[in-house]
Amino acid sequence: MSDTSPITPSEPATGFGRISLRTLVPIRWVAIAGQALTILVVHYGLGYRLPLLPALGVVASSVLLNAVLILLRQAAARLGERDAALCLGYDILQLAILLYLTGGLQNPFSTLILAPVTVAATILSRRPVIALSILAVAATTVLALWHMPLPWRTEPLVFPPELVFPPELVFGIWMALVLATVFIGSYTWSVAQEARRLRDAVAATQLALAREQRISAVGALAAAAAHELGSPLATIAVVAKELAHDLPEDSPHAEDVALLLSQSERCRKILAELARQPEHDGGSPYTRLPISALVETAGALHQHEGVKLIFATAGQPGPEEPLVRRSPEIMHGLNNLIQNAVQFARREVSVTTFWDKAAVTVEIADDGPGFPLHLLGRIGEPYISTRAGAADHMGLGIFIAQSLLERSGARLVFDNLPEGGAHVAILWNRANLEMVEKLRPTVATPHTLRPPELSRGRRQRQDHGD
Repeated sequence: MSDTSPITPSEPATGFGRISLRTLVPIRWVAIAGQALTILVVHYGLGYRLPLLPALGVVASSVLLNAVLILLRQAAARLGERDAALCLGYDILQLAILLYLTGGLQNPFSTLILAPVTVAATILSRRPVIALSILAVAATTVLALWHMPLPWRTEPLVFPPELVFPPELVFGIWMALVLATVFIGSYTWSVAQEARRLRDAVAATQLALAREQRISAVGALAAAAAHELGSPLATIAVVAKELAHDLPEDSPHAEDVALLLSQSERCRKILAELARQPEHDGGSPYTRLPISALVETAGALHQHEGVKLIFATAGQPGPEEPLVRRSPEIMHGLNNLIQNAVQFARREVSVTTFWDKAAVTVEIADDGPGFPLHLLGRIGEPYISTRAGAADHMGLGIFIAQSLLERSGARLVFDNLPEGGAHVAILWNRANLEMVEKLRPTVATPHTLRPPELSRGRRQRQDHGD
């Protein structure tokens, strides 16, 4: 019982969206400005003779690419993963050419080759990040073996004509850059991926809660509509009965009046059913229910899935059973946990409700395989599932259930039973639970139905005994 209820395709899934040009283009402008300024300062300010025109030509190619991207696409346009990876791959190659012209790995700025890999790790999926890391390592290897001499001052009496690095030092720089590329790329991608997964899981939780709240709102609207339509429908029924009484038996309208009476009676029954059960799972969302009834309502949808679902209560003799409003958070959270237990149970699932003066506890236990021991400490995290990769199973159900129930003040404990099977305990502080529920908004009690309004002529006929 380590997985969850499946979520619908409309819910967010872990993935990588399209990347805005506002993310990549400004980064490249900063790189272009830094490269151009560094080349000019080193060449003119420090007196190191650089291949100025080729180096500035490489920088100008980045200016041209940025201009083309801005002209061909709007600033708010979004790139797919492939296009974003190509842009970052270009940045690696452009920087590698600049380093080739200015000393290769002997150039102190060779560490900047890590920058495109780091950016890629924050916005791209695993495969493009691996490809760009390989490209960066390949460029680093080429620069270690082939490059133009490191620019140096030309005064032979003060400085040597050419600074030669020992091969061991170049190899050390190469090794450091390769290891840094692998480590920074993998670590940054892991952190960014975890943040993306958590973001998507929270979005799925909010979607589930919004769906449950919409169901509650529809139920309240149905109850209000049933109440408001009761009076005019009663009026129609009274008028139809009087018309049937007044018409002779051979009247051509007698059949129409009889149909009107039957349909008004049908409407009355439909409205009565709506008022009694305004929601698909029963109960008005503004009705305060005993906690045991609320739990049974949450699990009612799973009564016919081939597994015996047993509900029990175990309150102390003294305190009365707490009354709880039908909260969307509690309903959806309990529904997810009970559904998860039913999916993994072999024969039966027991749901037991306890209460005393201090606490309220709901325990859900099944006779299935239980939580895997290696996942037990991580139950409740998003995307944790023994059915990862299976269709419609994303490992979000328990995360959603825990998030929603914790919003109501609950604390969840996951463990395995000694005899086998999974066990989940949901614990509330009774005073806090009842206080929260009392503070939630309620609707006014519907006023007593008014007697049907008759037309003035019909009232007069009734007063005269017609």
